[in-house]
Amino acid sequence: MQTIQQEIDERTNLTSSNKLELLLFRLGEDANLNRNELFGINVFKIREIIPMPTITAMAGSHPHMMGVVDLRGQIIPVIDLPAVTGCTPKTGLNILLITEYARSTQAFAVESVEDIVRLDWRQVLSAEGNAAGGMVTSLARLEGENSDRLAQVLDVETILRKVMPPTEPDIDSATIGPQVEIKPGTVILAADDSLVARTMIEQGLEAMGLPFIMCKTGKEAWDQLQAISDKAVTEGKTVHDKIALVLTDLEMPEMDGFTLTRNIKQDQRFSAIPVVIHSSLTGSTNEAHVKKVGADAYVAKFVAEDLANALREALREALGKA
Repeated sequence: MQTIQQEIDERTNLTSSNKLELLLFRLGEDANLNRNELFGINVFKIREIIPMPTITAMAGSHPHMMGVVDLRGQIIPVIDLPAVTGCTPKTGLNILLITEYARSTQAFAVESVEDIVRLDWRQVLSAEGNAAGGMVTSLARLEGENSDRLAQVLDVETILRKVMPPTEPDIDSATIGPQVEIKPGTVILAADDSLVARTMIEQGLEAMGLPFIMCKTGKEAWDQLQAISDKAVTEGKTVHDKIALVLTDLEMPEMDGFTLTRNIKQDQRFSAIPVVIHSSLTGSTNEAHVKKVGADAYVAKFVAEDLANALREALREALGKA
């Protein structure tokens, strides 16, 4: 029988094998098909799961905001997840998922929690173009690569911005500072599966004066990097004449950011390219994994000033090593 420490070690080691654990839950019947579909969220983002407590409604809040809950002295906003996704719970909102995303804590009300499943990221397929409103980033095959049983992995970043829009602009050129300089002819290769995150990153990079190539998955970024390297060779150049830095999310379909970073750092052609991980997965454990796979920097989403500083520092250190 596994000890608690063994279970913790096993879970933290998932990041070294392109795997994830998904918490599966239900929100009620879908308005179109009247089916109670499965949804999923990365276990690393779950702080705790509790029975529905007393919620205090807040005057003037978003229609999908149920209110706030006082959890051991911490006031946490509660989002009605079925309402956001257009589902109708038949047994009520019974469970709260307390989550940590991008420097903040929030709770999602759901109908029921089903299971925790361990998957390979190759079982997780991009939902780009198939999900109305961009609220689903990917679809997870739950019983192997040939299974037709799917769980929808929600784009929490999009949901949070819809229900709790920021009160200040995301990009402020005054706080970003001077434009970031890179070698002429090179670009930033960026990867993120969230439409909202990609839009914010693109706006941030443009404000920093950085040209970029944007990818939707780690695998797409890896394929792009190899293709760019091959093309550079035919021109009598190297990949370092084309790519200044790789900026990647952690959670992505097919290939996660940990695996992408590891592939880059273990390949002699690419190992000197600085890699900055930009993720809503926060905490000391994840930062330790970032260092383990060889990333040059880690920055939590999304503060444009912090991202600009991380890019400047990583580029400066790479220049010093050259």
